[in-house]
Amino acid sequence: MIKSLAILSSLLAAVVSVAAEWLGGSAATVDRAVARVTPALVRIEVVSTRFQSGRAVKQETGGSGVIVRKDGYILTNHHVAGHATRLVCILSSNEEIEAELVGTDALSDLAVLHLKPDKARTFPAVSFGDSDELKVGDTVLAMGSPLALSQSVTRGIVSNTKLIMSRALGGAGGFTLDGEDVGGLVRWIAHDAAIFPGNSGGPLVNLRGEIVGINEISLGLGGAIPGNLAQRVCDEIIERGAIRRAWLGIEIQPLLKGGIVKNGTLVSGVITDSPAARGGLQAGDVLVSLADRKVNVHHAEEIPPLTQLITSLPVGKEIEATVWRDGQKKTLKLVTTERPLMEPKTRELKSWGITVRDISFIAAKELRLTDINGVLVTSVRSGGPGGEAKPPLQSGDVLRDVAGYPVHNVAELFRATEQLTTGSTEPVPALVSFDRQRDNALTVVKIGLKELEEPGVEARKASLAASVQAISREMSIQLGHKGITGVRITQVYPDSAATAAGLQVGDLIVSLDGEKILVSQPGDEEVFVQMIRQYRIGTKADFGILRGKEKLTLKVELTPAPKPEREMRRYHDPNFEFTVRDLTYYDRLVVRRTEGQPGVIVSEVADGGWAAVGELRGGDLIVAVNSESVADVAALERILKRLAQDRPKQVVLRIQRGIHSRFLELEPDWNQNGSAATKEKS
Repeated sequence: MIKSLAILSSLLAAVVSVAAEWLGGSAATVDRAVARVTPALVRIEVVSTRFQSGRAVKQETGGSGVIVRKDGYILTNHHVAGHATRLVCILSSNEEIEAELVGTDALSDLAVLHLKPDKARTFPAVSFGDSDELKVGDTVLAMGSPLALSQSVTRGIVSNTKLIMSRALGGAGGFTLDGEDVGGLVRWIAHDAAIFPGNSGGPLVNLRGEIVGINEISLGLGGAIPGNLAQRVCDEIIERGAIRRAWLGIEIQPLLKGGIVKNGTLVSGVITDSPAARGGLQAGDVLVSLADRKVNVHHAEEIPPLTQLITSLPVGKEIEATVWRDGQKKTLKLVTTERPLMEPKTRELKSWGITVRDISFIAAKELRLTDINGVLVTSVRSGGPGGEAKPPLQSGDVLRDVAGYPVHNVAELFRATEQLTTGSTEPVPALVSFDRQRDNALTVVKIGLKELEEPGVEARKASLAASVQAISREMSIQLGHKGITGVRITQVYPDSAATAAGLQVGDLIVSLDGEKILVSQPGDEEVFVQMIRQYRIGTKADFGILRGKEKLTLKVELTPAPKPEREMRRYHDPNFEFTVRDLTYYDRLVVRRTEGQPGVIVSEVADGGWAAVGELRGGDLIVAVNSESVADVAALERILKRLAQDRPKQVVLRIQRGIHSRFLELEPDWNQNGSAATKEKS
């Protein structure tokens, strides 16, 4: 008996020791948790699309994610991958695998991806823990890929399990995505494990190596979406591809402090034609129970759980709502509907130069519309057909009719556009009816300006090694070619394929491989550039040329476009407060500098800095510092950083300004932001 008790005592001691190690956060415990999760971490590289200024604008971003199923399903944030057009995941082994977007949910800011390996395989996955078990003071680990770096881990403690947006940060509605109030549904797990841009979508992990949250925000403290909510959303997206939620159409707020009713929640608003409105609910009612569950909202922290209750109700089912109204208790019958989409998908309509989307139920109410028929204009490109119409289209306009075709939605607008422009080589004028606030107005939009696919910023596209200008109608008359459209060559780049092919300054290019070049006014040269960009680099294309009275066809090889200014290396010097960049091919043509000659161009000079005091200007070419030649931006950076260590009394910049050469002598005060004399040597 004594021996048995001794054995039992030893076993209990071992269990207690292990439990203490798990809960105490020893180095070994952290190491085990990290080892469990790290193989399932992914860095996500995203090409996403934003819609602005009448265009679909692509941008490269990144974030973190975690594999939650062995068949390759990944959980991340909606704001990381919800608008992705291309997804590449980098595993902890540095293997790159493309992924597809399975589904996304703006209201919870969660999205699910699925890895697409070359052949069927399994992946290391992490399971969920119970986030409701978290307590203030618990140790947690934030894991992910901050700043697009390799996977990392930071350690902290839970500081709040019910974090909401404070009034100072916008309160309700302070954090919206695609029209959805994320803070209306989510109470974040606040923790002090350091997170940075790029950590979004990465897991918050307990010391058992389980997911208890998905990191999303950083407000000094980090904020993670609770794991239990994230798991429910993730499972439904994997099963259905989307989230289906119930909706009543009520707006709620905490009870007023001076109110007579002490329990419940105040109904602050009821949306017209919503289930709540049809069921008789009114603004000012105090809702005390819903679907046989008591409701109590005395503080803003209690709103998200009520939202979660409402959205989890069965769709299309009748439920009871009990309210206090005018001192009396009333029971109302409400029939839930599916929660409407706040912001339908935006589309770019290139032939109009606008971006558009369908009108949601909520948008119709906000715009004071009687129905959801029509197409909402979300942005307009300056200089595009919509922007050039008289009167021009504006963001917020609702398109109703195009050339006699009623348009009830985006799909009908695209069909009407196709019917109007098919077979036409010129823009087609169309009478457009639209609503603007309370007015119904007409305009004429010349639909059909050919716009080409934008290349990705990472890809080098084909170009003609020449500069051009548009042939205006007036110019065509004076040149003796009335009515032609196209471009005139203003410069042929030296030692290029265009020079070898025989192109000359003054040539009029009127066709490309037999296709007319529809450029007839200054500013439209980009149409010609975009036509060329459709070709592969190295293609030989036939250019229709007018040279005086002579008609020629010249075959020209299309070469890679030189790097644009936005891709040139830059450096900002914090001591002298100016920014420089390397010279582009076009810069060198203008200033007549060959590839090997030194020089960097000043792109910006901050007012009040030492460089401004020394009369350095934007556009200046810096060729030397203290007699040391400046080959490029990297060389200038090295020189200036060395000078910041040596702190000489004077720094002399040799610059070129147009055809003039000058020496600027700067005498900075290296110790403080004071003023110092700056002289210019003749």
